[in-house]
Amino acid sequence: MVQTSGRTALRAQGRRATVPGGRQPSGTRHPLVAVAMVLPLACVLVVVFGGWEAVMTQASSVVGMLGR
Repeated sequence: MVQTSGRTALRAQGRRATVPGGRQPSGTRHPLVAVAMVLPLACVLVVVFGGWEAVMTQASSVVGMLGR
């Protein structure tokens, strides 16, 4: 009985949620979508705090990570 419930638990962990239309979500987001989501907040922070240098430093770090 323990083996059966262990197998059932493993099968349940392997299942993914499906979205309407029968497709399975990939779990990743396109980099341009991520930039479009973050850009308005970055602009507000630049205006509020006047931290252009800090924003440029962070942007270069993100570009470096995306380049991997």
